[in-house]
Amino acid sequence: MKRREFLKNTGLVTASLAVPLASSSCAARKRQLERVGIQLYTVRDLMAADTPGTLQGIADIGYDEVEFAGYHDHSPSQVRELLDGMGLVAPSAHVSLEGMRSQAEELVEAAQIVGHDYLVLGWLAPPDRETLDDYRRHAELCNRFGEQCRAAGIQFGYHNHEFEFEVLEGQRPMDLLLAETDAELVKVEIDLFWITFAGADPFEVFAAHPGRFPLCHVKDMDADRKMADVGAGTIDFAKIFAASEQAGFKHYYVERDDAPDPMATAAAGYASLNKLTF
Repeated sequence: MKRREFLKNTGLVTASLAVPLASSSCAARKRQLERVGIQLYTVRDLMAADTPGTLQGIADIGYDEVEFAGYHDHSPSQVRELLDGMGLVAPSAHVSLEGMRSQAEELVEAAQIVGHDYLVLGWLAPPDRETLDDYRRHAELCNRFGEQCRAAGIQFGYHNHEFEFEVLEGQRPMDLLLAETDAELVKVEIDLFWITFAGADPFEVFAAHPGRFPLCHVKDMDADRKMADVGAGTIDFAKIFAASEQAGFKHYYVERDDAPDPMATAAAGYASLNKLTF
């Protein structure tokens, strides 16, 4: 029986992701991930061409969880049926700023049907992030949408890129967002590539805002500061994951934006995280 099927059948699908390794030696203090997820943006072109086949390929690799970046012309009920049939769950999905403004009810309803626990603002286009006042308006919207999500039993989150950690008008926008959003209404999906690319210290951020990062994107960087398959780059994920409790990590998603062979990238990322100890 596959591990995700066992978890589903025994009701352990909501258990902690980080579990001790079975050992009586010093290694017993080490942990590894109980479940491994993938952000489906990694395989977006394959999803657009064949959503069922791509999801099946992801399940066959061994993934337990997926994070959506669009349903590719499938209804929420169709997506839920596909996931159920493959033994996958989708704890989260990305939404757009415009969707939050004009389709809030539809987004929340879709999340309830598919089974998302989180909806995450995935991106701010350049015109939406020119000034700190732009970010103040986004913080207000995030709080409002976060309230709507909470009323439906869903958690809202914000996904970073590098620009939130680059100083703008004397302040890092990420610091403003964290300060001006309600910590109960707005969590953060930390992208470990982009925070590293920006030169920020993830441990400093975790210490300043403990427990606020239930989701993370596990995206690697090569020696030339370009994206790489997870495990083939320079980011020390074991060191970062050792701070999982402080950060609040619950879901770990492999991602690569520019994968030349998306399924190979998916397989490499799963293999790397599935054996990682920290």
